[in-house]
Amino acid sequence: MRVVDLSRPVTAGMPVLPGDPPVETRPAATVAADGFRVTALHLGTHTGTHVDAPAHLFEGGAAVDELDPAALVGPARVVDATGRAPGAVIGWDEVAEQLADLAAGEVVLVRTGWDACFGTDRYLDPPVLDPGLTRRLVAAGVRVLGTDTLSPDPVPDAAGPGALPVHEVVLGAGGVIVENLTGLAAVDRPGALFVALPLPLTGLDASPVRAVALWPGTA
Repeated sequence: MRVVDLSRPVTAGMPVLPGDPPVETRPAATVAADGFRVTALHLGTHTGTHVDAPAHLFEGGAAVDELDPAALVGPARVVDATGRAPGAVIGWDEVAEQLADLAAGEVVLVRTGWDACFGTDRYLDPPVLDPGLTRRLVAAGVRVLGTDTLSPDPVPDAAGPGALPVHEVVLGAGGVIVENLTGLAAVDRPGALFVALPLPLTGLDASPVRAVALWPGTA
């Protein structure tokens, strides 16, 4: 079985959404002093590659520990949306041909190529999805939407929240969004299975994940 990692390493000081908690680590025990190593970890629920649960936007929405793990495993459908300008809106007509035979239960992964900009100011201004496109995906039975950007919506700044229409459509339908994926070009092949399992963080809105794609064989 070939397994490809699509996740960002979680590292102290790594880029996060403006206003989110920074990633910090510190020794809680060391081999030299205690005979074993334990590390204290401080981070936000939306750190690195992560899944947004409905509770991220909706009071009473499913929390991340209430998500069915089976819902986060499915056939991967990579949509090539590379070559867009910063802030460009990706609409249905631009990608409709790639989604012509979309089936319920498929995981739609939007590849913008913006993962190459991670850690730069450019990463804060990615192409975004048109809510109309997202509504079509949900109507087709898609419940997992992934992207190689900070967000499928315009990235808010630290001064306050912005509009999140794509989140509202997907999370409002009981689906989830996986953000900060990387390396989606490797998944653009028939038969790839996408897996992104969150920690069962009781009552919380999101969780970092180890997202992978896998398929039979070694090539």
